[in-house]
Amino acid sequence: MFRMVDIIEKKRNGEVLTNEEITFFVNGYTDGSIPDYQASAFLMSIYFKGMTTEEQGFLTMAMVQSGDQIDLSAIEGVKVDKHSTGGVGDTTTLILVPLVAACGVPVAKMSGRGLGHTGGTLDKLEAIEGFHIELTEQQFVKQVNDLKLAVIGQSGNLTPADKKLYALRDVTATVDSIPLIASSIMSKKIAAGADAIVLDVKTGEGAFMKTHEDAKALAESMVAIGKQVGRDTMAVISDMSQPLGYAIGNALEVKEAIDTLNGVGPEDLTELCLVLGSKMIVVGGKADSIEDAREMLKAVIADGSALDLFGKLIEAQGGNGQIVHEPTLLPTASYQINVPATSSGYVTKMDADDIGIAAMLLGAGRATKEDTIDLAVGIVLTKKIGEYIAEGDTLAVIHSNNKNVDRSIALIQNHIIIGENAVESPALICEMITGH
Repeated sequence: MFRMVDIIEKKRNGEVLTNEEITFFVNGYTDGSIPDYQASAFLMSIYFKGMTTEEQGFLTMAMVQSGDQIDLSAIEGVKVDKHSTGGVGDTTTLILVPLVAACGVPVAKMSGRGLGHTGGTLDKLEAIEGFHIELTEQQFVKQVNDLKLAVIGQSGNLTPADKKLYALRDVTATVDSIPLIASSIMSKKIAAGADAIVLDVKTGEGAFMKTHEDAKALAESMVAIGKQVGRDTMAVISDMSQPLGYAIGNALEVKEAIDTLNGVGPEDLTELCLVLGSKMIVVGGKADSIEDAREMLKAVIADGSALDLFGKLIEAQGGNGQIVHEPTLLPTASYQINVPATSSGYVTKMDADDIGIAAMLLGAGRATKEDTIDLAVGIVLTKKIGEYIAEGDTLAVIHSNNKNVDRSIALIQNHIIIGENAVESPALICEMITGH
């Protein structure tokens, strides 16, 4: 029989824990037999001493086994999931699901709600009137077999250990521990039934991982965990020093996703979807090389089949699929207010976080879990870093249901920096981590 105090001491001294010891902790904390104060001490010892890849794999699987696991074995083919560590204007899921499914890879996607600048994927989809995110497991499996795609809310009791541990990490200053972040993310993906996982790890001002080094360490940890527990996993490190695409806000981002599937989306958003999508197709076994996969993706954009499939997804889940051809059916805000540039020059910096806050103040996101989102509001930018703008020209358009948007205007004007000298646009794709 283990004693928690011995396990804490062992990790505090930098020793490597066994699978049995880690499982004892996860089970005991989940069922309440290990108190918060011991769990806090244990988390802090991990924060300072780290974990080996093997330990992270044990922790991940113990959290997976703490609750329900979705069985997707009835779905034909390799089930590929994608996870982004989040950012501002990150609409990739809405584009990637139909794009990859149109190439024959089944995408059985479980998504969450957003707490932050804008809603999560589910909130964005709910900007489509009638779209429902609840399907039974049987309906979910049938829809993916029939259409190759479904997007639903997380149901059941997935990874209760992770939920409980995350709440404790939040109040004990142990959130930003790479082993704990990596095992938290991977446990949710594995419990949701994925065979293969493609990760988009953001870096920069608008990302959780502000530095490239931290983003790389997290990506490498997650890829290593995936490998250890038998899931083919790849990661892309991408830039979030400026918002992705131009739109920030739920209905506005759905429209931008439709534009991208139509082949007329923003360059950076399109490129990131092609990079992530080609990896999903390779791990899904539908192409032998990234180059071949990329050509497949371009073809399903060009022939309209990815857009049509997005319409079918919307119809299957209760919405009006005609929206993909008539985005004007999406909710629109009462006011569109131009934000002028206060000087002439080149955009040298965009604080993605602060621009995200400007959108949240309009009602596009949640500051607390209880907040309701206004699905119509948000911001559409007109420029990217490196581009020229003349004084008085429109820097951004605010979509609001309230005329009083002074705070959002100030945030946009103060945090999109205009300088005299041209600067290079930051590289969108910083690095690929394959773990092979």
